[in-house]
Formats: sequence, structure tokens, C-alpha cells
Amino acid sequence: MVTAAAFSTRFVMILPVLAVLVAGCADKPSSSFQGYVEGEFVYVSCPQAGRLDRLDVSRGQQVTNGVTLFFLESDLEDAARHQAQHELSAAEAQLADLQSGRRQPELDVIRAQLSQAHATAQQLTTELAREEVLFKADAITAAQLDQTRAAADTGTARVRELECQIAVAELPAREDQIRAQSAQVNASRAALAQTEWRLHQKSVTAQQSALVFDTLFREGEWVPAGAPVVSLLPPRNVKVRFFIPESRLGALKINQTVTIRRDGTRDVAGNITYISTQAEYTPPVIFSNETRAKLVFMVEAVPTPEATPDMHPGQPVEVFLP
Repeated sequence: MVTAAAFSTRFVMILPVLAVLVAGCADKPSSSFQGYVEGEFVYVSCPQAGRLDRLDVSRGQQVTNGVTLFFLESDLEDAARHQAQHELSAAEAQLADLQSGRRQPELDVIRAQLSQAHATAQQLTTELAREEVLFKADAITAAQLDQTRAAADTGTARVRELECQIAVAELPAREDQIRAQSAQVNASRAALAQTEWRLHQKSVTAQQSALVFDTLFREGEWVPAGAPVVSLLPPRNVKVRFFIPESRLGALKINQTVTIRRDGTRDVAGNITYISTQAEYTPPVIFSNETRAKLVFMVEAVPTPEATPDMHPGQPVEVFLP
């Protein structure tokens, strides 16, 4: 049986040991820090104004890359696209017409005239040869011979004229005209591309897998140009922010692994991606030993991808350093 005197003696002997242990624990810096989940949202908008005809997503929905988020009315853009298509077709047809020369029926008319001119010239040439014989026999006058010779020359010149007309009719337009029309075709194509781009912008799709955090308009409402309609939260945009005292700042480095603890779930790992270079809540006084202890620095850590779906912006967490 231990007497009261013996117990008191033993307690006195143990007290210094407890004091040392308590002092050691008090001086040991904490390895856990309070923080919260932060989300960097992606606000999806359309560069053009319009009525919200269709909203294909709702809050809390998970979407993948390429899924349509919303669609604005596009009657005006669709009409502009049709107009640009017709203008391009007209410009291309005109260019083809300039490059191909005159139409085949028009060439057939000139060729028929050429055949007629050949026959006339042949007839006049024969008549000229006969009258030259008659002139040598003094059967006709020199004036009659000259008149027939002039008619034969005219018939021959007519044949050459029609042959040249056919050659010219088969040629395309002048190079300057073709270049000008080619430029018009290119301008029409560019105008069509612009209208198709405007029409395409009215249907907005997700560019990456994400959580639909919020929808900011309802179907039927007018959406100004550039106004966000849907806010998305991609998994890689979820991070944890916590604050450490100035005395622990030197022990941290980028890509350092930390442990993130949330209420009711298992701990997850994360990597430090950012360490602030500015102190938070700094008193506007000259630093002293007392005020220096109040300095904290913000640190950001990205959790593992499999943990981000269960992490919500604003959720408090506790971060443990190794």
C-alpha cells in the first residue's frame, strides 16, 4: 500500500519530467493549418447578343468536351449565310464566264457567217479570173475588171475578219478582268466564312469536362453580347488555399506534397502549386518580434484529380505538412 508521503515524493520527482514534456510540446510548431476549397470558374458566354432559345444544361450537371451548353436565336445569322452563299455562287459563275470565252451558240453563228464569206469569196475569185480573160480579149472595160477585183479583195478580207472574230471569241477575258473577278470571288468566300462563324458562335459547347456550377439566364431571356450564360468548374480548377505563419515559410517549396483533410471523408494528397510572396493581414507598423508572429502567407495546393468531384468551393479543410 502506497502511503500519502510516498505518493507526494514520487509526484514531486515526476513533475520536472512533465514540465519538460509540456514545454517541448508547446515549442514544437504545428504541422496542420486551416484553409478552404477554392474554385476558379470558367464563365462561358457568346460574343454576340441574342435571345436564349435553348439551355441544354442545369446546375450540378457534369458535362464533357463538345457537349452543347446553350443556343441563342440565329435567324439573322442564318439569313446572312444564305445571302453570302448566293453572292459567292454569282461571283464564281461570272469568273467562269470570263475564263471560258463566248458561248457555243454565239461561236456557231460566227462560223456560219465565215462559211458564207468563204463561198462569196470563192465566187468572186472565180468571177475575177473569168473577167481577166475577157479583159484580155477586149470584151470588158478596165473599170469593170477593177470593180470585180475590188469585190474579190473585199470577200477575202471578210473571210479573214470572221476568222479573227472566232479566234477572239474563243479567248477568255482580259487578264486584268479575270484577276479582278478572282479577287471578288475570294472576298465573297471570306464574307461567307464570317457569316458561318457568326452562326456557329450562337451554339456554344463545352471546351473541356467540367461541373456546371451555375446557369445565369433562363430560356427566352435576352443575353447581351459577352454576358456569361453558364459558369463551369473544371476539375483542374479546384484547389485548396491555406495560410502558414512566416516562421514556416522557408520550409515550403513548389510541388511539395501535403495531406488535405475534410470532415466526414478520407484524407487526400495534394501538391503545392503556389506560395504567395506577400503577407496577409500585415499591421501597418514597423515589424517587431510581436507583430512578426502575426504574419501569414497564402499557399495553394492542388488535390489529386480523383478527389476534386467531392470538393466544393468554400468547404473548410485542414492541411497537414510532412
